[in-house]
Amino acid sequence: MEIRFLFFSFFIFFLLSCEENDSFYFDSVNGSDQNPGSKELPFRSIEKINDINLKNNSHIYLSNGSLFKGSIKLLNKRNIMITNYNEEEYENKPIIDSKGNLAGILVENSSFTNISNIQITANGGNESSKPHKLINRDLRAGILYIVSDKNTHKNFSIDNVIINDIFFYDEGFKRNSNEVRTPNGNGSYGWGIRILNLSDSGNLENLTIKNSIIENISHSGIRVKGRLDNKFKNVNVFNNKLIKTGGPGMVFNSTYNLHAYANDINFSGSPDDSRKWGRGSGLWTWGSTLGLIEKNKFQNANGPADSAGCHIDFNCKDIVVQYNLSKNNAGGFVEILGNNYNCSYRYNVSINDGYRIKGKGNNFQEGKSFWLSGFVGNGNERHGPYNSYVYNNTIYVNEDIVSKIAVDKNSKGVLVANNIFYYKGETAMVLGDQYKPDTGGDGSIENVFFENNLFLKDHWPKEVLIQPIKSVIGDPFFKNAGGELISDYFPLNIDLIKDKGIDITNIVNDSIGLRIGLKVDMDILGNPIKNMPDLGAIEIN
Repeated sequence: MEIRFLFFSFFIFFLLSCEENDSFYFDSVNGSDQNPGSKELPFRSIEKINDINLKNNSHIYLSNGSLFKGSIKLLNKRNIMITNYNEEEYENKPIIDSKGNLAGILVENSSFTNISNIQITANGGNESSKPHKLINRDLRAGILYIVSDKNTHKNFSIDNVIINDIFFYDEGFKRNSNEVRTPNGNGSYGWGIRILNLSDSGNLENLTIKNSIIENISHSGIRVKGRLDNKFKNVNVFNNKLIKTGGPGMVFNSTYNLHAYANDINFSGSPDDSRKWGRGSGLWTWGSTLGLIEKNKFQNANGPADSAGCHIDFNCKDIVVQYNLSKNNAGGFVEILGNNYNCSYRYNVSINDGYRIKGKGNNFQEGKSFWLSGFVGNGNERHGPYNSYVYNNTIYVNEDIVSKIAVDKNSKGVLVANNIFYYKGETAMVLGDQYKPDTGGDGSIENVFFENNLFLKDHWPKEVLIQPIKSVIGDPFFKNAGGELISDYFPLNIDLIKDKGIDITNIVNDSIGLRIGLKVDMDILGNPIKNMPDLGAIEIN
C-alpha cells in the first residue's frame, strides 16, 4: 500500500464530528466589543474570545480587511474552526499581529481544529507576554500546537494561511556569530509553525499543513517535534511555499508516516536579517519512520554547516526522497547520517549542490555532493547508515565547484546504480565533518553495490571507501546543461541512456529494501518507465 493511502482526510473526520455550533464574528474596522458577535454585529478585538466562554464546536470568523492585535488561544477544545469572511468586500485576508505574544494562534490539547484563510505576523516584541510554563526557552510562533496532557489528540489542519515576519527580537538585534555553530541555536527565535509534544504519553494524529506561504522567519518555517518513543502519526504537508527562513524550511522530528510533497522551499538558512539563525537545509528528518518526500523544490539553502536541499538526519527508518529538484544548496545533495535504516534518494535532479568550502568565511563543514555519515550525536560512537539506496538520480555540477564525496567507514549496505554523475570540474574525497569530525583512515564497507552509473569523466575520488565498477563514461548531452529547470536535463544521447539501467534489487543481507517498493512506475517528469529503466532521473520515451 502506498504511503498516501495511510493518511486520513481531515474533512471526513471534521464532518463526522460536527454538531450544532456557535459562530462568532470579528471585524476590527466595523465591529465593537459591546456587540453580540453576530455577523451583522461583530466583535472588534480577538481578545474578546477569552471572555465569551468559547465552547466546543465553535466557529470563529475574522473579517477580511481587518488587523487584529493579540493572540487566539484554544485550550482543551474540540472541533474549532478559525477562518475568514467578507471576501466579497475586502481582498486581503484578516491579519493577526501577535507581536510580543507567544503565538498568533496557540492550540493546546485540542482535536478537530481547522485554521484557514488568515495571515499572521509578529515582528519582535522581545519577551513573550505569557510564556508557556513547559517551554524552557522564550520563543515566538505564528501558529503553535502543543500536546501537554496524556491524551491522543486528532486532526489539526492548517490551510491557505500566510505567516510572515516572525521574530522574537526587535529590529536591530544582532546575534553572536558563534550562535550559528550550535546544533539548533541557543537563543530565542521566531518560528512559522511549531508542533510540539511536551507530554510523557500524549500524542497527535493526523496533521495537515497545506497551500500556505511562510516567509521571512528567524528560524524554521515548519517544525514538527514529537517524541522518539511516541511519534506524531500521519503528517501530511503539501503545496506550501517557504521563503527566506533563517533556519530550515521544514523539520520533521519523530514522526511516523510522513508525506511531504509539492512544496517550494527557497533560501532556507537566510542570513539577510541579523535576528535570523542563518543556517538550514530545505527539509530534514530526525528520528522519523516511514516518510515519503517527493515532488518538492529545494533551492538556495545557505549556512556554514548542513544546509543541504534535503537531508536525512540520524535515527530514521524508511525515508524515501524522490522526484525532487535540488538546486544551488550550499551543503549538498545526498546526506544520510548515522543510525538510519533503508533510506533512499531516487529519481531526483540535483543542480550545483554542495558548493560550500570549509574554512571560507564562517564555514565549518564542507559542502558535499554525496555524503554517508555515521554521526549519531556529539560524544556518541558512530554507526551506520545501514542499507542506503541511491539510484536513478541526475547530478549536475559545473566546472567552478569541486564535487566533494564523504563516505563514513561505519556505513553498511550501500547501493548506487543508474545515476548520472555529471561532474564538470574536479572531485575530492573529504572526511565526514559533522561536529565530531570523522577520523578517516583505512576501512572497508560491507555489502556495496556500486555499478552501472554514467560519469562524464572517470574521476570518482580513488580514496573514497566505495568505488564504482562497470561504469559508463560519456556525455548524456543534456538539452540545456547548466539550466535551472528539470527539463533542461533531458538527455539527448539516446544510445548512451535509453534502457541502459538495471533493475534495482535488495542489497545483500537486506530483507527489507524499501517498504514502498524498489520499483517505480514513472520518472521525475511523470513519464512511464517502459522496458528497462534509463540512466538518470528522466526517461526517454
